[in-house]
Amino acid sequence: MDLNSLLFLVGEATLQTLAMVFASTFFSLVLGLPLGILLCVTDPSGGIMPKPLLNQILTRIVNALRSFPFLILMIILFPLSRIIIGTSIGTQATIVPLSIAAAPFVARIIETSLKEVDPGVIQAARAMGSSNFQIIFKVLLPEAMPSLVSGVTLTIINLIGYSAMAGAIGGGGLGDLAIRYGYQRFRPEVMAVSVIVILLLVEIIQLAGSKISSRLFSKR
Repeated sequence: MDLNSLLFLVGEATLQTLAMVFASTFFSLVLGLPLGILLCVTDPSGGIMPKPLLNQILTRIVNALRSFPFLILMIILFPLSRIIIGTSIGTQATIVPLSIAAAPFVARIIETSLKEVDPGVIQAARAMGSSNFQIIFKVLLPEAMPSLVSGVTLTIINLIGYSAMAGAIGGGGLGDLAIRYGYQRFRPEVMAVSVIVILLLVEIIQLAGSKISSRLFSKR
């Protein structure tokens, strides 16, 4: 394999990985954000709307989804990917299991971040007559934003790892490139380049996330 062919394959696989990761990050936030907020506000030990039964149900659901190994979850969700996307293999199809796998992780991150908000700030907002809705969206989320950005950064990094594993069963991206062109065709240089690109993506995202989080924290 010449250099131009290798660069073309790596570039195409990198774009596929980025598309999978950022699309699944968006959809996991859509699913995980309301779930994380509910876990926080319904907490019987300190939530602004304590609902022990609902909190226990949501906790069990999140724990059950988080306990599934990703590859098994992806295989289980093949029929759902086929219904939504029309196929169970490829970059687009992988977004479905990636989003569902990351959603409970996102929910826990959001719950933890919101619980870190100073209770005094919440009490002050309550004393000023703020409704629960206002406390959630004007106090909890803004105050927790630096922690939330760090959590989303961690989610993106985890999804890069998940997307690489998805390559083992036809998910596309850098993982697929490393397995099909590197491992199966005995091209160690392809595997090495794929791993290096994944490491670079992780490093860039971590640096960007840390910088944004620090800037938000300094403006509080």
